[in-house]
Amino acid sequence: MKMPLPDAAVIARKAEIVRALQRLVPGEGVIGDPAGLVPFQSDGLSAYRQTPLAVVLPETVAQVSAVLAWCQANGVKVVPRGAGTSLSGGALPLTDGIVLGMAKFNAILEVDYPNRCAVVQPGVTNLAITGAVEADGFYYAPDPSSQIACTIGGNVAENAGGVHCLKYGLTTNNLLGCEIVLMSGEVVRLGGKGFDAAGYDLLGVVTGSEGLLGVVTEVTVRLLTKPQTARALLLGFASVEGAGAAVADIIAAGVIPAGMEMMDSPAIRAAEAFVHAGYPTEAAALLIVELDGPEAECAELSAQVVALARARGATSIQVSTSEAERLSFWAGRKAAFPAVGRIAPDYFCMDGTIPRKQLPHVLTRITEMSVQYGLGVANVFHAGDGNLHPLILYDADQPGQLEAAEAFGADILKLCVAVGGVLTGEHGVGVEKRDLMGEMFNETDLACQQRVKCAFDPDLLLNPGKVFPRLHRCAELGRVHVHRGAVAFPELPRF
Repeated sequence: MKMPLPDAAVIARKAEIVRALQRLVPGEGVIGDPAGLVPFQSDGLSAYRQTPLAVVLPETVAQVSAVLAWCQANGVKVVPRGAGTSLSGGALPLTDGIVLGMAKFNAILEVDYPNRCAVVQPGVTNLAITGAVEADGFYYAPDPSSQIACTIGGNVAENAGGVHCLKYGLTTNNLLGCEIVLMSGEVVRLGGKGFDAAGYDLLGVVTGSEGLLGVVTEVTVRLLTKPQTARALLLGFASVEGAGAAVADIIAAGVIPAGMEMMDSPAIRAAEAFVHAGYPTEAAALLIVELDGPEAECAELSAQVVALARARGATSIQVSTSEAERLSFWAGRKAAFPAVGRIAPDYFCMDGTIPRKQLPHVLTRITEMSVQYGLGVANVFHAGDGNLHPLILYDADQPGQLEAAEAFGADILKLCVAVGGVLTGEHGVGVEKRDLMGEMFNETDLACQQRVKCAFDPDLLLNPGKVFPRLHRCAELGRVHVHRGAVAFPELPRF
């Protein structure tokens, strides 16, 4: 059994690592002092904290390559980090590893209107892409609620979505290419400005890989032209069941809104008190439905949605009459997370996805679980694609409440899988859902996924401890070959 290093040896090892990194990234590019490391102890899932050995802030691709190559040669673990807005612990540091912060990669390198794309560095914020092109009538479609802070590199790592993902897709549907640096230091370019790259879809493999396969250093995203008209509807309902049924009816009628969000009563009241968007606080559930396109199309589809909502017992209906009013309708939804932060000392933001038809059942069960655990919950979610974001309210200063919130969240995710859904919609697995992967995948599934990890990172140094409940050494997974007529690891699928 390998014994832990004594304190003196640990200190010496850290000093050695910091000196080596300073040679690769000179100036103020390496943080090693305890006070400087504090801001990097956690990410958006702030219930967990760890202090890394050091933080490296490279400015060039060559520096990223050199750092990764040195770390691989010296067996040092690396956790990539963007803005740190991850809500699944995806950027949680390791006490025996470094953090590779990509914040200095913050330039928009090219805007190519003829090809409807932009080339940006991973530290550019999501909203900044739209800000750079909106004066010319363009925008970038994925819009997570944290878009003012979250960076495009992190969006790629988590395959982020947003309130408009129902019609326009997640990051993967708006990504044309990226440049990544492997743990070996090799720089690889995947995709490009063309819509269809030749060969295997490695871009699809990297998107949503949570920093386990490589470090993104450049991203090419698709730009869309702003629609002629965008109209938002606020639809209040006396019951969650009525709102859920209206969602199903709208989709069944062939109407695909640009966005369709639902909030329950606690979330409605919190958001209205925070933003004053004009939400019907007496409603048990609120739908925000946005329709876009030509004016005539928006008018026709709005009338259809209003009729369908009335048929399901809508108690209030508001249709935006100006761009300012449309944005105010969305302001409450976009600010729902900080709004809920005003009514509880702490909260866990969960992320699971279910079939739309299961919405009423799942929300009823979440209410029952709330009583069971003695913790409040506010529900905010992308109703159109069934992506739930229950906000579990607790007080970390009260003994046992953090543990109860974690158990409550785990039960919600187990429920999502049980009704035919998945563990995550856009936040990723990270450390939050890592130990629940067995609810959705069997050992064979997980082994196949880990083989992909081994192909990119054979020494398992890049963001270890995330996603997989038990990370096998690559040698344990074996390489598929035939020896004297026998296949190694015959229980695993062959590639």
